[in-house]
Amino acid sequence: MARLDYGTRYSGVAIAFHWTIALLVIVNLVIGIGHDGIPALRALMGAHKAIGITVLVLTAGRVAWRVAHRPPPLPAGTPAWEKGAAHATHWTLYLLMIAMPLTGWAMVSAPGPQRPLTWFGLFDIPTLPVGEGLADLGHDAHGLLGWLMAALVVLHIAAALRHHLILRDTVLARMAPVLRR
Repeated sequence: MARLDYGTRYSGVAIAFHWTIALLVIVNLVIGIGHDGIPALRALMGAHKAIGITVLVLTAGRVAWRVAHRPPPLPAGTPAWEKGAAHATHWTLYLLMIAMPLTGWAMVSAPGPQRPLTWFGLFDIPTLPVGEGLADLGHDAHGLLGWLMAALVVLHIAAALRHHLILRDTVLARMAPVLRR
């Protein structure tokens, strides 16, 4: 495997954003996709909503960081199609990390009697000023985008493992947390 120097790594801030958001997204996908078929997950829907809002806020920070701090280059010799696919997948994931929470928030903001939307019971989050039609659209989009997010997460993990185990390059190591130098 190629030697990785610290100039080809993501910054510590980018790595912290990546792994924190990744964990939260995976937990939310399990709860969101599984709550209909696994009754125990239904009890976690309040946490699912709070995690979604957390992902939205963290993603805003992550995108701001990403715009201000260029990522390390892909390894020399990476084919152009692969670079294009990587960039398209990353920006689609960013878009979904914003769209998923917003569509969920719109869904729970439907007019009529509502359960309060809280952030882990610590404070209330105001509902969005949406009508019934937009809330319904949010519901439909949220489910569809959830499956798209799940597919892209699997693709992203598979690509990282391909780079690490088959191509034996430094792509995965660039995003690995540094425990010590």
